[in-house]
Amino acid sequence: MGRIDKAIELINQNSLDAFLFSSQANVFYLSGFKSTHAYIVLGKDIRTLLTDGRYYERAKNSLKNWEVVLIEGRAIPFLKKFIRSKGLKVVGFESDRVTCEFRRALRSSKIKWKGFSGFLDRIRMLKDPSEIKTMREGVKVSDKVYREVLNEIKPGMSEIEVRGLIVSKFFREGAQGESFPTIVASGPGSAVPHWESSSQKLKEGSALLIDMGLLWNGYCTDFTRTLFLGKPSGEFRKVYEIVRTAHLKALEKVKVGNKIGDVDREAREYIKSKGYGKFFVHSTGHGVGVEIHEYPRVYYKGPDADTVIEEGMVFTIEPGIYLPGEFGVRLENIIVVEKGSGEPMSQVSLELVTL
Repeated sequence: MGRIDKAIELINQNSLDAFLFSSQANVFYLSGFKSTHAYIVLGKDIRTLLTDGRYYERAKNSLKNWEVVLIEGRAIPFLKKFIRSKGLKVVGFESDRVTCEFRRALRSSKIKWKGFSGFLDRIRMLKDPSEIKTMREGVKVSDKVYREVLNEIKPGMSEIEVRGLIVSKFFREGAQGESFPTIVASGPGSAVPHWESSSQKLKEGSALLIDMGLLWNGYCTDFTRTLFLGKPSGEFRKVYEIVRTAHLKALEKVKVGNKIGDVDREAREYIKSKGYGKFFVHSTGHGVGVEIHEYPRVYYKGPDADTVIEEGMVFTIEPGIYLPGEFGVRLENIIVVEKGSGEPMSQVSLELVTL
């Protein structure tokens, strides 16, 4: 069953006549059409994409199995008029993806609106073979860029200069850009999990964390390695090996039938057993696909923890240890669940690299 059929089945299960999708991610996921202003109205007997004059001709020419409608005037009044014209009375919408103003503008005495949070989460969680193929292609390009960058990094370069080098190579290889702002964090900056690449210079005798991802045919990649410029200290080697082992232990838990929380718990308990528990300050990973952070969150707490691992799931494993004012280590791969277990998409080794 394709993604459209799955979405329509879910719409019917919720006793809706149709669903209004407004987020760029879900519009792209369902139609393959990317724009900053498009909507989908989807139901048993309706498959319509609505967009404005900036995108209408491209949408009409590229979407052969869709009704494509030109939005004239203000979007929300036009959408409501269109939905009423189709005789749709009970319509769902993405309550977690819209502003309060959008929600207020939807109000209508002739349409019963029902808001849903994460409506397509579980459908998008399971990637089909074409999605996995696309993501593997993106990761292959990311691996190539990373290996090239290793040969060009030198002390004295700034973090932002390294980021620029990475991004330029993304574009050269045919990527659509970054899937998130590349993190290049050196020295004590590597101990800040979401450091912003700065004008700080790379120094001999310091850690260097690179967290990078590209957009490949609409899908995100995500990859982190921590290097060392010069000769690493004994403590750095110790922390690095703990993080590497935690990563591998978490990977071993990626088995069909296990729960996603088991993956996080395995990494977290190991790091805790080595005395660094309080320095692991984020979840072990997250789903990834048309967005860089998707369902489920790979964490032992919260609503996603009991999500059962299934074939076709794609998520990251990225344990880390961060020692404030000193250094941080994070190692991240995208994992795909195939033939019952998890497999890293990246072919880059987890072994420590020194430059």
